[in-house]
This record gives sequence, C-alpha cells and structure tokens, in this order.
Amino acid sequence: MPNAPAGLVERERPPPGAHRRAPDRTRRLVTGVCTAVLGRLAGLVVPIVLVPVTLPYLGTDLYGLWMAVAALAGMAAFADLGLGSGLMTKLAPCQAAGDHELARRYVSSAYLTLSLLAVALCGTLWLLADAVPWASVFNTTGQVGPGQARTIALTCLTAFVLNVPLSLIVRVQYACQQVGRSNLWQAGAGLVGLLVVLGIVRAGLPPVAIIVASAGAPLVVNLLNSLWFFWRDGARIRPRLRCVDPRAARELLSLSGLFFVVTVVTSVATSVDTLIVAHALGLSAVAAYVVPAKLLAQLGQLVVLVNVPLWPANGDALARGQLAWVRRITRRMTAVSVLATLLPTVVLAFVGQRLLDAWLPVPIGADPWLLAGLGAWWVVQAALSPRFMVQNAAGVITPQLVGWTVFAVLSLVGKWYGASWFGLWAVPWVAVAGFALAVVPAAVYGYRKALRRAGRPASEWRSDGQLVG
Repeated sequence: MPNAPAGLVERERPPPGAHRRAPDRTRRLVTGVCTAVLGRLAGLVVPIVLVPVTLPYLGTDLYGLWMAVAALAGMAAFADLGLGSGLMTKLAPCQAAGDHELARRYVSSAYLTLSLLAVALCGTLWLLADAVPWASVFNTTGQVGPGQARTIALTCLTAFVLNVPLSLIVRVQYACQQVGRSNLWQAGAGLVGLLVVLGIVRAGLPPVAIIVASAGAPLVVNLLNSLWFFWRDGARIRPRLRCVDPRAARELLSLSGLFFVVTVVTSVATSVDTLIVAHALGLSAVAAYVVPAKLLAQLGQLVVLVNVPLWPANGDALARGQLAWVRRITRRMTAVSVLATLLPTVVLAFVGQRLLDAWLPVPIGADPWLLAGLGAWWVVQAALSPRFMVQNAAGVITPQLVGWTVFAVLSLVGKWYGASWFGLWAVPWVAVAGFALAVVPAAVYGYRKALRRAGRPASEWRSDGQLVG
C-alpha cells in the first residue's frame, strides 16, 4: 500500500512507543494553548493603545476607509487557494511518520505555487488600478478624496498579497507542533506595528504613513520568522526549487480546492459587514461598528489561536487511530473555548459602553445590544471550533462547505435589511441566527463523519490516498 497517507500503516502495526505519544501530544497542545492565551493578552495592548491614537489622528472618514479596505483584504483571504490549510493537513501525518522528504516536497511545492500566484496578483492589481473606481467601491465622501482612496487601497492590498506566501510559515510551524514559537512571532508582529505607528504619530508624519506601516509590519515579521525557522529547526523540510514535486503539488491542490471554496464562502460571509454598514448607513457609521467589533474580535483571535493547534494534533491522533483522545480533547476544548468567550461577553454587554466612552477621545455611541451581539457571535463560533479542527485534520470539508454556503446566503440578505431597518446592533444578531440555523447542524454531522472515516481500516483507502465512498 505505497500510496496510502502516512500513519495508515501505523494504525495496522503501531510503532514502538506509540502509546507514549498521546501524553506528549497533550503536553504540546497545552503549551500551545497557554502561549496562545499569553500572546493574545499581549495582543490586546495593540488595539487598546492604537485605536484612541489613530482614530483622532486619521479622522473618522479616513479611519473608516482604512477599515473598509482591511475588510476587503479579509474577503480576499482565499488568495492562497486553500494551500495553507491543505499543507497543514498533509504535513501532520508526515511528521507523525517522520517522512521529512515527503514533507519537504509538500512545503517546496506550496511555496513555489503561492509565490508565483502573489507575483501574478500584484501585477494584475497595479495594471488595473486606474480602471477601478476606488471612491465608489468604498463610498468615500467628505475628507477622503479619490486619489487617497486609490493609494490606501493599493498599499493595503499589495501588502496583503505579498504576505500570502510568507504567511505559510505559520501553518508549517503549527504542523511541526511549534505552536508556542509561532504564537510569539505573531504577537511580535503586532507589537512591532504598535511601536512603528506610535513613532509615526510622535514624528507628525502624514496619516497615510500609519496605514503603510500597519500593512507592512506582518509581512516583515513573517519574512524574519521564515528565515529563522528554515535555517534552524526546520532545516530538514526547508523549501528548495529542486524539491518541487508536480505530484505533491497536485495532491495539495486536490485537497486545498475544498479548503479554498470554504474559505471564499466564509470570508465573504464574515468580512462583508463593514461594507454593508458603509453602504447602508454611511462611512461615519463604520467607525461606530468597527471599533467595538475590532475589540470583540480579540475574542475571535483567541478562539482561533487556542483551537488551531488541535488541527495538527488531531491529524496525528487520527493517523494513529486514537479516537478516544480526539473525543476527549474536543469536549474539553469546547468547554474552554466557550468559557473564554462567554465571560468577557457578559462583562462587555453590561459595562462596555462606559468603557468605550472613557477609553476613546472621540465618542462613537456604542450600543450595548451591539456589544452583546458581537460577543454572542464569537461564543457560537467558539462552541464549534474544536469540531471543525477534527474535520480539517481528517479532510472532511464538504459538510462545512454546505453549512457556510447556506449561512452566507441567509446572513448577507439579513444583515443588509437588518442594518437598514434596525441599525448597527442588528448586524451581529442576524449572523448569530444564521449560524445556528445553517452551520451548527453541518458541523455536528461533519464531526461524526470525520470520526467514522478515521475508524475505517486501511483497506478502504484508494490508491490516491482518499477513502472509498
């Protein structure tokens, strides 16, 4: 069975010492979760310090444009074709089997593919820059002119595209169970950006310099992280041009295609809020929505950082047939994730309005129902995130795709009418309702399907490494 995924043979004939790997895996997971929490606490410093500095320095219109462009870049998160997700799914069993040569081929193929894609996207973006009506896209008025909208949009989108291949380092480190180090590098990116922005404000540089620095900081930090990792701990899987393997690339693209479609759907469904608010209520309302949303998004980042380490850990456990470990950790991480988001949500729903008024030099009129809705949105996502990590590790993507597609249709229509009829506070509550109706049933079904597939014998795998049926 030469083409079966790494770990299948181990399920039929466990290697010596396999029984000791579950405790080791659990310790690495706990370390990753702890560093994620510490890193996120450090990351909270960034918006707490930056928002009251940048909002009055930029003005509400320019700040709203910046956030709208950032939302557009977030909607383009699918630009990596799902290769980051596919790479992490493929690398986890390679690491479990100690197959560094196969891992190097996957890594090399992924980096070459995304580097070529980034060059092509940047070229296309700048060639078409003059043909895009940037002012109309972002509904700019007042203080923001068409030229400024063009400059800011091109700057942010170019930095985002160039960061697509560089951000693969995070997936590689997670797959290699170096979650703690990766979290520290990502926290460092935020702190570097904070220091640079504060220096710009102190020096009295043009406001656009703040946007350029914020867009470029993650790119620089990911580059340094990549150089550090591949010339030290990851030397055995360091990408090389001669190691690019068309067959490995095809396998990655086959798996990544589904991740790509899911990412497109989820990105559009979750990142379009700012654009809906801008067109339904105007740019001035964007700041009133984005500032509390940005603050509450720290809960979402915490959920992601805490649960993504489950992805490679589950991949290792599923490859070894340790389903009891997967079920146990999923239950525990569900409880941890919900508590981590529910408690801050309750606090902010009651006192968040007073905190924002005291924190911001420019009042934005935060609505308690808006704060509660934004918090509830992250609570419901936290409840399902551990189950999504099991599905991702097993390559069970179709149920997620169905659930998020239905959610996108329901929420896009609902958010527009909710914002138009009831105001800002309705936007997150529409999202929560759509999530409960569409994504929750799909997530439960997909989780059970992933466990059933992982329990099948190796004889049920096809020659291309996929399960029969």
